[in-house]
Amino acid sequence: MTAPSLARPAVHRRRRGLRPSRVALHLTLLVIAVVWLIPALGLFINSFRPSADISSSGWWTALFPPFEFTFANYEEVLNRQGLDRAFINSLFITIPATILVLVVAAFAAYAFAWMDFRGKNVLFVVVVGLLVVPLQVSLIPILTLFADAGIAGTFLAVWLAHTGFGLPFAIFLLRNYMGGLPREVFESAAIDGAGPATSFFRLALPMSVPVLASLAIFQFLWVWNDLLVALVFIGPVPANQPLTVVVANLVNSQGGQWHLLTAAAFIVMILPLIVFFSLQRYFVRGITGGAVKG
Repeated sequence: MTAPSLARPAVHRRRRGLRPSRVALHLTLLVIAVVWLIPALGLFINSFRPSADISSSGWWTALFPPFEFTFANYEEVLNRQGLDRAFINSLFITIPATILVLVVAAFAAYAFAWMDFRGKNVLFVVVVGLLVVPLQVSLIPILTLFADAGIAGTFLAVWLAHTGFGLPFAIFLLRNYMGGLPREVFESAAIDGAGPATSFFRLALPMSVPVLASLAIFQFLWVWNDLLVALVFIGPVPANQPLTVVVANLVNSQGGQWHLLTAAAFIVMILPLIVFFSLQRYFVRGITGGAVKG
């Protein structure tokens, strides 16, 4: 009997021995996912229930007849509580803040990874060191600076703040990923006469799509769900307040009206869910690549 014929049964036995552990792993992950989704499911169901039903019974009772669901909660929070305008404000804050971080970090990461200039390593260490600086210690000095410039309470202030706070992690992640790209590709492009701009737009960016998508998810979720930065730099200007500030005010003023709070909370979380699931195929590949390369 040949060596391959002896090895083949051992491989089959080894695969059969792994099957129960894989089944147990899948069941465990399924249970964790179900437990994780239960609060979101309860929030979703309660957002369509009348106030009296929410106060008198748990959300699971709505799964059995008689079914009593209503869209009045969403109509109330969107029309009377101002969440429709706040939703647009959140988009107007989040999209530019995400794009600015992606653009600036991509240029900086390429420079740190593939260009030589004096003080490159020291500057990169300084940028990475900013990751350990607490965000809270810089709020008042930056707010004072924006107030002196006359942009406090505007969208520009919160764009600049989110861009500054998001750049250290973005540059670190993108630089590590771009630094692990094949050197031969860039050397061949340089031999063919390609300059840094051509290499960046034609080579580095297309090969970095996974990590750019991962960074876009992180930045979008962080800015969309942010309350502190918006509260400090937008302040009490009602026309510019995003969803998080308006919902926080609802908690203070409508604390007993759970039917309104559940509808408002689900409006806040629906767009991040769409963004994550639309880009999640790039998420793990981009994060693991940016974490271990460079």
